[in-house]
Amino acid sequence: MLPPAAEVLLLSAAAFGAGVLNAIAGGGSFLTFPALVYAGVPPIQANATSALAVSPGYLGSTLGFRAELAELPRSRLLRESLIAAAGGLVGAGLLLVTPGRLFSGLVPWLLLFATVLFALGPWLQRTLGAGQDLARWREPGLLAVAVYGGYFNGGLGILLMALYLLSGESRLDRVNALKNLASLVLSLLSVLAFVAAGAIAWRQGLLMMVAATLGGWAGARVARRLPASSVRGLVIATGLGMTALFFAR
Repeated sequence: MLPPAAEVLLLSAAAFGAGVLNAIAGGGSFLTFPALVYAGVPPIQANATSALAVSPGYLGSTLGFRAELAELPRSRLLRESLIAAAGGLVGAGLLLVTPGRLFSGLVPWLLLFATVLFALGPWLQRTLGAGQDLARWREPGLLAVAVYGGYFNGGLGILLMALYLLSGESRLDRVNALKNLASLVLSLLSVLAFVAAGAIAWRQGLLMMVAATLGGWAGARVARRLPASSVRGLVIATGLGMTALFFAR
């Protein structure tokens, strides 16, 4: 266990950094989850608390794409929101019934998967945006991705963008809008499930929510100055480093 002052400093810095990364390129969970585990929070509780910490950013991102969402049929938005909500609940439920020892063994593999997915993100966007149309698989695919997002948040945004590009969305602004809406809904429902189950470390979680929100505000300003490629490189290096650390553990 860390001394109280060191824990506050570590968690605040990790959450602030996560807010910055999510505002610029994504990958904030690579900081919040390992920081909570290092601070002594059990892995399942750390995963739930990490989801709570980064959740405010999804609301801001969704509001930023209101115009794009307004262009889409409300019936579609409602249907896909319900699917995302159901998947988030299922994923959260699976996490809550997973034995802690088993989840600890899965963590490095989940981190590795999320890191590789993040690294391949630009390639996926270019490749999948080339006119392939698998629209009939959009809703089953959304359910599967939402279950993953409710269980483990890392790499969620890239999976959602790949899904929407594959299913025929050609405009990147709409892809981002749908990605943010689905992330918001499934995150909200999974966090509510974690709260109901008593899986949130509230002292750490509330501190990190504030720090992540401040980081998101700062990240929006930093995004105008830093090359996106440099930030992506930092996220990938962080993800690989955390993966190696958890494999070593």
